[in-house]
Amino acid sequence: QVQLVESGGGLVQTGGSLRLSCAASGRSFSSSAMAWFRQAPGKEREFVSSIDVNVGSSFYTQSVKGRFTISRDNAKNTLYLQMDYLRPEDTATYYCAGRNGPGALYTSANWYAYWGQGTQVTVSS
Repeated sequence: QVQLVESGGGLVQTGGSLRLSCAASGRSFSSSAMAWFRQAPGKEREFVSSIDVNVGSSFYTQSVKGRFTISRDNAKNTLYLQMDYLRPEDTATYYCAGRNGPGALYTSANWYAYWGQGTQVTVSS
């Protein structure tokens, strides 16, 4: 079992930056591929980015490429999402997720067994 706790959300103006963190405890974090998803009001949860157990392999949805950077620190059991050049359409609740095993190319939420409670990101225009 893996417990995930997100932090770092908040209110920011268009063009601003935020860094989300996800602290993991329990089962081995370093052997779990991790991801960020987001859900805006009235919309389905969507994939944002993922990173494999080895930090060299990551994947992004097209709308955030070049603006968001996913990273992980296995020594600290922590996942990060650096979000730059934020836009109003990035407003959502952001969730950290983990899966049993490696693989960064899983973009469906069904592949992820562990979820955090979410952190709200609001981008004002």
